[in-house]
Amino acid sequence: MSAHTRVVNKRRATITALPLYYSGQLLKKNTSEKDFKNYYGELRGATLFLYEDESQATYIEKLDLEQLTSMQSNCPYQRKTPTIFTLSLHTEEVQLKIDNPYTGAEWRAYILTMVKKEIPGDLQLLPGQKMLLLDALETERRRNSTASHPPLPPRPSFLPSSTSSPSSQPADDHPDYMTPDLPACFFDVTRQEAERMLEANPEYGGIILRPSRLNNIYAVTIRQLTPRGPVMKNYRVACTNPGFVMELLTPVTVSSLNEVLKYFIEKTQCHPYVTSEPYDFLIELPPAPNCISITSPTPKTVPKAQVAPMLHPQIQKELQLPPTKPAEDEYVVPEDDTPDYHNLRLGENE
Repeated sequence: MSAHTRVVNKRRATITALPLYYSGQLLKKNTSEKDFKNYYGELRGATLFLYEDESQATYIEKLDLEQLTSMQSNCPYQRKTPTIFTLSLHTEEVQLKIDNPYTGAEWRAYILTMVKKEIPGDLQLLPGQKMLLLDALETERRRNSTASHPPLPPRPSFLPSSTSSPSSQPADDHPDYMTPDLPACFFDVTRQEAERMLEANPEYGGIILRPSRLNNIYAVTIRQLTPRGPVMKNYRVACTNPGFVMELLTPVTVSSLNEVLKYFIEKTQCHPYVTSEPYDFLIELPPAPNCISITSPTPKTVPKAQVAPMLHPQIQKELQLPPTKPAEDEYVVPEDDTPDYHNLRLGENE
């Protein structure tokens, strides 16, 4: 039985990837429900995982206690009666019932310590119990330490703004977001939105990288198939000076978010969530117009000049008509400027 318990605990640690602080039997119901249901609960980090029994490796429900606004008890701890806590979260209100009041005091101490990151002052615990609680608090503080973390890289340009539409933002407010450190499966969504995306479109992939609610922390949401069916898992990736630290039982440090994605692909055999877009595969030529002949193009018509062209004087002289030829019985005196030497002689003899 002990070997089986070790195997189950190892599987749970692989699924949740959070340190275990406290566990035990409890009853749980929503305020709208009538009866309590039995569960085996594990407080890992600030999340309460619920199992059907102690031998179940996969949780069936979880409560994010980071959303806890108040925790109230309906009975004093000194009475030997079951303790009932009312947990008010952002989205729901649940009740936890613990039969043993001393065990109920420990549940209350660990839940408030993990949520507030400090030990409450009104605890009724033994010195040994307080030492274990203090060790758990130090582990949680180290896990959530972000004092030396650099800021998150800028938001991708293909995602809409969370506060306003992209058209309402001036162009100068959007720097060049396309950096190689952001994989294609990065989406600026919450945990619930990422899980809905993976559940609604399993054909797109099973891994989404997203920002966490905590500063300088990323989160990886995975939809992984198991023999019991698909299971949603969420992991934290912290930004540190050496690179990016995957907060597993044995932390793994890499230098880029692409290497973070590669690591989860190798370990989970899941694929990144990338939306597909349809593409055309046939090119068609448009038909030729009916009024145009392709073989015999229409000749161009040159308009005629409305005014006679001006010619150069030399050209006009060359184009003049030749002189009219005289008739045969008509005498024409030649135009000769040669002096009449015969008449000159006659005059001299006179």
